[in-house]
Amino acid sequence: MIQQFTAIYQKHGKWFSAWIEEIPGVNTQGRTLKEAKKNLKEALSLVIEVNRAMSRKEISGQIIREPLKLSL
Repeated sequence: MIQQFTAIYQKHGKWFSAWIEEIPGVNTQGRTLKEAKKNLKEALSLVIEVNRAMSRKEISGQIIREPLKLSL
């Protein structure tokens, strides 16, 4: 499944800061814009993976899990 997020990049001296606008806590940096983009994809992937794993571990009993689509 392909999802779209908004990546923000900001240059600070010789480094680029990067974060995902829609998901707090997904942030990173890189010496180049290319490196920052690569690091941001990895950070987003890891945060989503960990959030899903934690959710599945902490939930017990009857649950409903389904995709949610939203048009903005």
